[in-house]
Amino acid sequence: MTDSTTKVPSRDAVARQRRMHRRFAQRRLTKVFVAAAVVFTLAVLVTPEPPTRVVVPATSGTVLMSPAAAASNVASLPIQPLWRPAGEVLKRSKGVAALPLPFGLDAKERERGESLSRWHRIYSYSAKYRIKPDLARRIYDAATTAGIEPELAFRLVRVESVFNPRAVSPAGALGLTQLMLGTAREYEPNVTREQLLDPDVNLRIGFKYLRGLIRDYKGDLKLALLVYNRGPVAVQKSISMGRDPANGYESRITKGYRGRGVLE
Repeated sequence: MTDSTTKVPSRDAVARQRRMHRRFAQRRLTKVFVAAAVVFTLAVLVTPEPPTRVVVPATSGTVLMSPAAAASNVASLPIQPLWRPAGEVLKRSKGVAALPLPFGLDAKERERGESLSRWHRIYSYSAKYRIKPDLARRIYDAATTAGIEPELAFRLVRVESVFNPRAVSPAGALGLTQLMLGTAREYEPNVTREQLLDPDVNLRIGFKYLRGLIRDYKGDLKLALLVYNRGPVAVQKSISMGRDPANGYESRITKGYRGRGVLE
């Protein structure tokens, strides 16, 4: 014989059903609000304004002109809906210039967008090279100020000092970009050894030096990096003797890098 008793749903099943009904009701309510907003928007757009007359001060040859007649001599923008489907691009009629936003909001929005883009790139480099955002900001800003592509700048600092601002080599090279004091004084004669251990000072001079080398060697990035690492005398000596000046340093920095090294 079969059991004719009715199976009682569990508490979890009942709770799931209630959640489903609640979500369905929320979706219906959302659709109602959206439809109401669309209807209200269309009503506002199509409602004509009461006719008025424009009174022009009486001068020789002037007449009273209605708004319709005055508008006929002025190019007007096409009416655009306040609500539109996602992905639809508003089109502007040819020959009609874009109206500037009041109070300079266009410039503020542009500046805000550039700032957000800058911080996005800084945080991306911070995550990629596993360094603090503050150090990533210093490297990024110093590179762009000197005209060096940020990707090359981060690669250089990683190879030279492993992002250690207090790094000192056995040969006496200092800081993030491992500058020799004599080389740094060619750009800033009064700079001291202790100042070269300051990240901002070191990055400013180091990237300026690298930018000058890329310019001096006509955009030959690998040769400029070799001179940065070995010095111009050693590289020139190897070339004059018919030897390849490469020592692997430039390959460590440029492996997988497709840039030109400098910003336009």
